[in-house]
Amino acid sequence: MSKLSIQEQVELLAVNVNQLHSRAELEEKLKSGRQLRVKLGFDPTSPDLHLGHVVVLDKIRQFQDLGHLAVIVVGDYTARIGDPTGRSKTRPPLAPEQIAENAKTYTDQVFKVLIKEQAEIRYNGEWFSKLSYADVLKINSLISVAQLLEREDFKKRYTEGTSISLTEFQYPLMQGYDSVMLKSDVELGGNDQLFNNLVGRDLQKAHGQEPQIVIVMPILTGTDGVHKMSKSLGNSIGITEAPSEMFGKAMSISDETMVNWRWLLGPAYGLPEQAPNHPMEAKKQLAASIVRRFHGEEAAVSARADFELKFSKKDLNAADIPEFTVSENPIWIVKLLQDLKAVNSGGDARRLIQQGGVKLNGEKLDDPKANLTISGGEVLQAGKKFFARLKI
Repeated sequence: MSKLSIQEQVELLAVNVNQLHSRAELEEKLKSGRQLRVKLGFDPTSPDLHLGHVVVLDKIRQFQDLGHLAVIVVGDYTARIGDPTGRSKTRPPLAPEQIAENAKTYTDQVFKVLIKEQAEIRYNGEWFSKLSYADVLKINSLISVAQLLEREDFKKRYTEGTSISLTEFQYPLMQGYDSVMLKSDVELGGNDQLFNNLVGRDLQKAHGQEPQIVIVMPILTGTDGVHKMSKSLGNSIGITEAPSEMFGKAMSISDETMVNWRWLLGPAYGLPEQAPNHPMEAKKQLAASIVRRFHGEEAAVSARADFELKFSKKDLNAADIPEFTVSENPIWIVKLLQDLKAVNSGGDARRLIQQGGVKLNGEKLDDPKANLTISGGEVLQAGKKFFARLKI
């Protein structure tokens, strides 16, 4: 176990957390000297982990570094309901086949952060598939509808007259029951998971267990600077994305979002406490640290150099840009943009052109009716982040 004092361990584990319930209980568990079971649940609703997930995984890793066991719960059963947290409407459940496929990816990727030898992977289908209806009713009797309606998202939907299904009410109970079955000592999650995690404490008490410590972490804002990072919202950076994609997405965030990211990600990504004075340099430093964390130093240096070739020095001939073979030559500019999947529709293509957002070899194209004759090797830019080298 760790050579740090109990007080030093608590101070370390409390860094950057939003709520710790409670500090005194955590001290008592650490004083026991036993290996704690530190739970984190994932519903495999998408195939990839992103930086938002890693914020919580890094805190789990701190527990591992102190000698404790990470218990990762793959919610193959809870994903059939869909976590209603923060949702303004019922979330569609996933098919079992999709859940299984996503779960395999999750369990592969989680060890980019965690120590595999100090981790236990469990699927909550292990116990939920064996419960009788009488068992389910018994669990339901342990919490009231009034308690569930205290949760902000449920309260808001109820007040607005928006439908809440009975299956959604089951979700906090199922997540809490996971803690009972795993006898977890600590449960971690994002700030939006506080209610669900506290339900776990209540259910553990009802089953005669010592209640788990609850630690919730701040939510990482997505690249849009508005919503929490989520692949379904298109504002995430996946931890297996290509270095150039990671770097480019990180460079697209606002200066305000960058400040939040540097504070929350800084220690785990090797960022110095003092950011460079120039916002652009600070953002490049952040983007490089993200690439370095998951792809190494060489990839970080290369991604930065490639970004600067594309955006700073405008030397597109030397930049690493995906190639695309045109379907016809000459080709209507709107069709080319649609073929490249640089836009969602012909209307989007026309608007982008009229706004000056389309360039060929650095020259703006402003005629939506234009037919382009391609010689091969030209670089087409659409918007701020899309580039393609054209082939015939």
